Amino acid sequence: MKSAICSIVIVMAWVGGVAAQDVSYSDEATQSCLADASDDARLACVGESANACMADTEGGSTTVVMGGCLDRERQFWDDRLNTAYSDLMAMYTSADAEAEAESWNSPAQAPALKAMQRAWIGYRDARCDFERAKWGGGTGGSPATAQCLMRVTAEQTLVLIDGRDGLQ
Repeated sequence: MKSAICSIVIVMAWVGGVAAQDVSYSDEATQSCLADASDDARLACVGESANACMADTEGGSTTVVMGGCLDRERQFWDDRLNTAYSDLMAMYTSADAEAEAESWNSPAQAPALKAMQRAWIGYRDARCDFERAKWGGGTGGSPATAQCLMRVTAEQTLVLIDGRDGLQ
């Protein structure tokens, strides 16, 4: 776990260097894809904005620009993940309180959500640490890690959004 966190910190520090270099990033490609995609096809939208960014930015095939574009889309997904998690936690906390007040014999949902999300963070870190390790210390490891973080965060975001939407 410690090495996974270290790898993520290194990637974020590495990607931070992109701020000095303009990347042409917009969430538009991903948002447009999501608007048109069925629930089953949403995963195909992951990476659309990052790919457009790499295509539209001078030097888009360099590891620095690739990492910057991938990290910007990861931020897009992370923002959506945090919103979906907060919405679910509020709904489940309320439902748990109602179940307790009514003496229903049902498992508490908010603690289960929190435990699932904590376990997912460990999984994300280990999965993306493995992606970095496959590059054997080469320069491709940083964009591979950024791509992994983007993809895994998007996957979890969609899980949480589906959970939230199923309750409304």
